[in-house]
Amino acid sequence: MSTTGRDLARRLWLLLTLGAVTTLVLFGAYRGVHDDTVPLASSSTPGILAVDTAKNALQRAHAAVDSNGTAKDTTGEFHTQMSVAHQSIAVAASANVTGLADRHTLQTVTGLITVYSTWAERAGRETDPLLRGAYLHYAEQGRDDIIARLDALRHEQMAVAREQASFPWPLRLVWGAALALCVVLCAVLVETQRFVRHRLRSAVHPPLLAATFLCASGAAVLGWFTLRAHAAMGDSLAELHVARPASEIPETGADVKRYMADAGFWAALSEWVFVGGVVLMVLILAGLWPRISEYRFKVPR
Repeated sequence: MSTTGRDLARRLWLLLTLGAVTTLVLFGAYRGVHDDTVPLASSSTPGILAVDTAKNALQRAHAAVDSNGTAKDTTGEFHTQMSVAHQSIAVAASANVTGLADRHTLQTVTGLITVYSTWAERAGRETDPLLRGAYLHYAEQGRDDIIARLDALRHEQMAVAREQASFPWPLRLVWGAALALCVVLCAVLVETQRFVRHRLRSAVHPPLLAATFLCASGAAVLGWFTLRAHAAMGDSLAELHVARPASEIPETGADVKRYMADAGFWAALSEWVFVGGVVLMVLILAGLWPRISEYRFKVPR
């Protein structure tokens, strides 16, 4: 009695199981990297650069009222830079890089900037050198406190960005497992095609060939996009590593935007991993089920 039908059925269930497991593991591996690409580009980077902008604006504002102890230009440059600082703090708050701690720190900084502005404006209006010096002293203390808090906040934001751009060993293991499963699945597909060709004398099996191509090319494409995303996040992190002066912040933001231009596309592909898995299993069924039916073999439930 021929065992061809039974052998085909076993291969069918093996391929379907491998296809389902490979799809799930590959989906998890891909999401593990690409879930952080969009937040790094749309949240962490603007938040970090906004903190840098606020810090630079505060320093420029203070320079407008403190030049060798002489007050100057309290109605022009000072107020312009204070406006920039407030706007940048608002941007940093909307980015919400570190969550609740981020918002709490920025609320405190906003209050401190208001107090600092009051002392600085008094120094700018004061004609008595002694009072002016006292007001400037209080303003400088406030400025130093604000800058220290902004530096601490930036450190916390960078920790979040480094976590987003990281590729830890558990994720590397998941990717290794995903690629190994893809190789095994392709090998079983090739072996199944050889088996069918030998037993049924059929040279070409289009659904099984398509399934093999889909498995190999899909894993290669997802792996390639993951390598590109990891490199782009590393380049972005390098740009953000050092606090930038005001003149370099726009260029830094543009560089990160260029690196991460495809972040949304990369992340959106994760949903197509399941679609590809379903198509793969449909192709496997289309390639083997008719052959099994030829032997009038009922596949066990």
